[in-house]
Amino acid sequence: MLNSILTSESTGSLSVIGFLICILSPLVLGFVLTMVYRTYARPTKSFAVTLSTLPAIVSVIIMMVSGSLGAGVAVAGTFSLVRFRSAAGTAREIGAIFTAMAIGLACGMGYPVFALMFTAVLCGAYLLYDRIGFIWESKGSLRRTLCVTVPEDLEYGGMFDEIMQQYTSSAALTRIKTTNLGSLNRLTYDITLKEPGTEKALIDALRCRNGNLEISMSLSDADASEL
Repeated sequence: MLNSILTSESTGSLSVIGFLICILSPLVLGFVLTMVYRTYARPTKSFAVTLSTLPAIVSVIIMMVSGSLGAGVAVAGTFSLVRFRSAAGTAREIGAIFTAMAIGLACGMGYPVFALMFTAVLCGAYLLYDRIGFIWESKGSLRRTLCVTVPEDLEYGGMFDEIMQQYTSSAALTRIKTTNLGSLNRLTYDITLKEPGTEKALIDALRCRNGNLEISMSLSDADASEL
């Protein structure tokens, strides 16, 4: 059951049944991988389709090079990374790409059972990590990215410490950027709220300190950092 289905003692040719198994199995496993990926990320439609079909594409490449793993990996790796020449990929996306390639390699070498086992283990690990918040932020995370605009002549060092201590359990100034031809400064904080639903109260308190200039808050983008 765990032997390669492409191994034939009588002939070295690829059978139609073996070819279909090596095509359909990576398509199914690629679909399963994509559905699991969507539980902890928001992929675009094009990336989801690519992730679903990539295992089958890699499988065909491996079969067409007659099982030469070196040549197959070189060709498939080049094809799979073309996307990232025009759009930088996040660590999450690249991890999904290599997982899909591994599934395709296993199926292309004639081991669909191993590919099924690998998909089950990896998808189970992804779901577990997402549930416990080990790698990715959980859906109920209180982490936020806060941007506060202040006048250029304002001494902002320590000005918001009292407010941050009241509404957040941690706050770190991660970026300072000048805007409006240098007349304004935009401060970016990585914060963790003490309690959910306190965003408005925090923003109202900050408005009294920054002269009612622009303030924005969004979900933490720490998990979207690029490699």
